[in-house]
Amino acid sequence: MSISARYRTLSADARLLQKKITTSSPELQDQVERELAKATETLVAFAEQVGEIPQFKLEKELTPVLIKAHGELDRARLLLEAADDEVNAERIWDMEQLIYRLLNDL
Repeated sequence: MSISARYRTLSADARLLQKKITTSSPELQDQVERELAKATETLVAFAEQVGEIPQFKLEKELTPVLIKAHGELDRARLLLEAADDEVNAERIWDMEQLIYRLLNDL
């Protein structure tokens, strides 16, 4: 699968993840939703453009976007881990791993 296709899949997965994560605490839910929304927005904003970027520029263009989204996901994961919500933290960790793999392949 091409880098562009993987990036688009990652963007779609971020949208789905945002809908899946629910917590028992309304305050925690708000904080996690805010971080997930930021990460999703970061990824989705670039999803349409990614196919138009020449292959040799992908690393330069995508790396900052992926690192920013990873940081936002990481903050959400840490909030969940602090609340002992391992199931949702694991879901976010899986998304972070997809970002790591994509960064390594750039």
